[in-house]
Amino acid sequence: MSPLKIEKGTSRHSAYDLRDPHAAPEETHTLAVVVDNEAGVLARVIGLFSGRGYNIESLTVAETDHEGHLSRITIVTKGTPAVIEQIKAQLGRLVPVHDVHDLTVEGPAVERELALFKVTGEGEKRIEALRLAEIFRANVVDSTLKSFIFEITGTPQKIDAFAELMRPLGLVEMARTGVAALSRGAR
Repeated sequence: MSPLKIEKGTSRHSAYDLRDPHAAPEETHTLAVVVDNEAGVLARVIGLFSGRGYNIESLTVAETDHEGHLSRITIVTKGTPAVIEQIKAQLGRLVPVHDVHDLTVEGPAVERELALFKVTGEGEKRIEALRLAEIFRANVVDSTLKSFIFEITGTPQKIDAFAELMRPLGLVEMARTGVAALSRGAR
């Protein structure tokens, strides 16, 4: 059996990719959802996404109002404008949801992510990893004779760029928190 050949100018598509090629292009949106801080709420929100085939690119959640028993869920998702509107409407109808904000369309927002990178190496690769970490303002939070663990915060794009540069230098493991975001300004 001969290997599959792809002619120049064509692309491979998954048999499971059922998206309409004529549909509107997908956009990435960051949603901030204020919910009751009680058991099962996160499962209901995630269930809404999985039950309708929506993907979650990033998810963070934490209590933000202890006295009011409220948590904030920050969800980064991707879809056509119509799908994003549908997601927001369906989230807003869930009983434990108090508020849904689309930070992508409501104005400027600040998005940050925290990541830890374990990089192993010796000699020049070790020196280069330290040099790049300094450029990216990553902190060394653990060090042995053969490895470093770097901590870095920034936009998801900055985290991705750092990961790409660390791969050839000995990146063996990484952990990411997901996006935390707030709208800018007084509102």
